Amino acid sequence: MSNGRSFYITTPIYYPSDLPHIGHGYTSVAVDTLARWHRQAGDDTWMLTGTDEHGQKMLRAAAANGVTPQEWVDKLVEESWFPLLKTLDVANDDFIRTTQPRHEERVQQFVQALFDRGYIYAGEYEALYCVGCEEFKPEAEIVDGTGAFEGLKVCAIHSKPLELLQEKNYFFKLSEFGDRLLELYRSVPDFVRPESARNEVISFVKSGLKDLSISRSAFDWGIRVPWDDSHVIYVWVDALLNYATAVGYGTDPEQFARRWPAYHVVGKDILRFHAVIWPAMLMAAGLDVPRGVFAHGWLLVGGEKMSKSKLTGIAPTEITDVFGSDAYRFYFLSAIAFGQDGSFSWEDLSARYQAELANGFGNLASRTTAMIERYFEGVVPPAAAGDERDRAIRDTVASAAAEADAAMERFRPDEAIAAIWTIVDAANGYITENEPWALAKDETQRERLGTVLYTAAEALRALAVLLSPIMPVATEKLWIALGAAESLGRLQDQPLRDAGAWGVLRPGTSVNGLAPLFPRIEQA
Repeated sequence: MSNGRSFYITTPIYYPSDLPHIGHGYTSVAVDTLARWHRQAGDDTWMLTGTDEHGQKMLRAAAANGVTPQEWVDKLVEESWFPLLKTLDVANDDFIRTTQPRHEERVQQFVQALFDRGYIYAGEYEALYCVGCEEFKPEAEIVDGTGAFEGLKVCAIHSKPLELLQEKNYFFKLSEFGDRLLELYRSVPDFVRPESARNEVISFVKSGLKDLSISRSAFDWGIRVPWDDSHVIYVWVDALLNYATAVGYGTDPEQFARRWPAYHVVGKDILRFHAVIWPAMLMAAGLDVPRGVFAHGWLLVGGEKMSKSKLTGIAPTEITDVFGSDAYRFYFLSAIAFGQDGSFSWEDLSARYQAELANGFGNLASRTTAMIERYFEGVVPPAAAGDERDRAIRDTVASAAAEADAAMERFRPDEAIAAIWTIVDAANGYITENEPWALAKDETQRERLGTVLYTAAEALRALAVLLSPIMPVATEKLWIALGAAESLGRLQDQPLRDAGAWGVLRPGTSVNGLAPLFPRIEQA
């Protein structure tokens, strides 16, 4: 049961300098699924996503397209990033843009507080800078160029030449927080997950932290440093603060106290910003650190990280236009162990769609509702006491619901889906074993037939509830087809942590016609 706790969860805010690809979609649906799960479980849930719109990379992209930076980001967000949420059925509670006044004003307030507390000083800096990462690169992420870039130093992530920058900047005293950060990781072992990410962060901090340049003076597309308007705030400092500014930092203390701290889900390439720099900034400001940071792996295409520049980027609509948003959400959340790298292939997507969705879950829903319509005039029959076969289904539903909830608490939607899918497999096996089509031919088996079909229908009721955070479209169709919308109310209002209870679907409920939840895809 829910304790009404706050569950505030965020995606990273995306840098909209190009079109969204399935890697962005992967992060978004993972966070949305976790948020939907907690929201339906009764937790005080808030999901934030958004776009990071300042920085040199955006300035250059706008100039290349002959428009102002604001015109450029407005176009990108309106035409590409808002539609992504609709395409993937993401039910976020807020969308923050770092060019919004509500964000810019609060960022200045936060940075001023750090300055007043003595954690910011003026200095000079010379280092290799990656415009793609918007970051001065550490030695570990600088490699020698090859091919056209031979003789140059390039970014290990983007494989593009680095720029040597020398500027007078303002610095944050990050070096003072090494011991406090290590104590945080020690006292809260799951602050950084998975364990491989935690080990990486600890190793990085133990190697020694350097003070962080938190302003730029070479360009003006950013939030002005409040005490020196010749500088703009470093884009990563600006970006990280969105998680606090979006929930009222500086202007709405009641909202901020209700929501903060948050859980952050990020790609592993930006882990260090979220697990080292961000908590250190919060410590310096006297605020609570995040509840935790979960770093998921990369989506690989042809063995390489998803990248528009390398022509491995795939637009989410290329998948959803063929398979639908539910299949997209199911595939990426079930096929990849959350926290590890995973390879995408069209062949694997198509095979899983056919085997697990069309032939597994979809077929279970279609034949159960069709047999209730055929043998009981579309009315859910009552169940008799039953035997061990029926009790096995009840036990499977109960254990799957508990295991799925525990997996979601661990930020493992892949393990939650695996637990829920034991119901699909068990219920399909149950129908095959009990052969209701044969029982229907023997009037003396009428009661047994009713028990079998009620058991299958009640398993579907549990599946609709448990899978609704993962596949909201198909489960809503199933919920309506089972007649549950009329007898039990809206699907999203069903207590998720009670989904494993038995006997919720009421005998006498009218079942409606159900079109295939996952139609067969014609292969080209």
